[in-house]
Amino acid sequence: MQFLCRRRRLASTGRRRHRSGMTTETYRPRRSVLYVPASNDKALAKLPSLACDAVIIDLEDAVAPADKVSAREKLAGIFADRPSRRCEMVVRINALSSEWGADDLLAAARCEPDAILLPKVDTPRDVLEPGDVLDDNFAPDAVKLWAMIETPKALLNIGPIAELGRDPASRLVCFVAGTNDLVKETGILATPDRRYLTPWLMQMVLAARAGGLDLLDGVFNDFRDLDAFARECGEAAAMGFDGKSLIHPAQIEAANRAFAPSAEAVAEARSVKEAFALAENAGSQVIALNGKMVERLHLTQAEKLLAKAAAIGA
Repeated sequence: MQFLCRRRRLASTGRRRHRSGMTTETYRPRRSVLYVPASNDKALAKLPSLACDAVIIDLEDAVAPADKVSAREKLAGIFADRPSRRCEMVVRINALSSEWGADDLLAAARCEPDAILLPKVDTPRDVLEPGDVLDDNFAPDAVKLWAMIETPKALLNIGPIAELGRDPASRLVCFVAGTNDLVKETGILATPDRRYLTPWLMQMVLAARAGGLDLLDGVFNDFRDLDAFARECGEAAAMGFDGKSLIHPAQIEAANRAFAPSAEAVAEARSVKEAFALAENAGSQVIALNGKMVERLHLTQAEKLLAKAAAIGA
């Protein structure tokens, strides 16, 4: 596929093209999302053997400035050899305000990844303009956008940014919490229980749900402390996050476990679905089940949980 090379031109001259015939996508698990530097050949070679739900090929933080261009040039080869196992493949580009960002975006689009992760998203425009570039360069609709929420300005604008998730033309499907950058930008104290981050994390959850977006928690820096990592995953799952971004393959198993429905939750969801399917409950908005009041909204929750369990084989 030929792409028009509009180097460093990040605004579309025409009106946005709204796609027609869009269908609701099936659930995609994003429990474990591993960052892998595009410059690290050894790490890239291990991708086919990893059990993570998604991989982010990183051109940004994990790549030194001197290696940015060569890392970008490796993208085509990485995607030519993408794992046969269906693992979501994402590219994190450099900020579009940087000297590398515009070329990163075009190079990533040529590879047709599942998504492109945009860093330093502060306003809706920071999503709409890259989306216009993808449209103008005829990137398939299947190439989605993820957005890093990692600055104070992003938190102040998170509602309008999340609303783009309701418009398929925006391509936005996922938020990724940039917790390290938030700590740096705000000057808050980073504590093991994340007490000062938690209000902002919950703000992300509310915005993501309002916009119909998936949401990934930020990285856990001490990759050797798997017990503390597992606890943080459990807390993030309880807060409503869909998964966690990872920096080491050793973290995959704990993340997959924490963000998957438990056997007990699956059994309960099945009982709710089966109860509402009974003839005597047809049309009922509220039923009694195992001594508890169960509403139709619980049926909706149960169906979502069962779809998630089926997708990940839980």
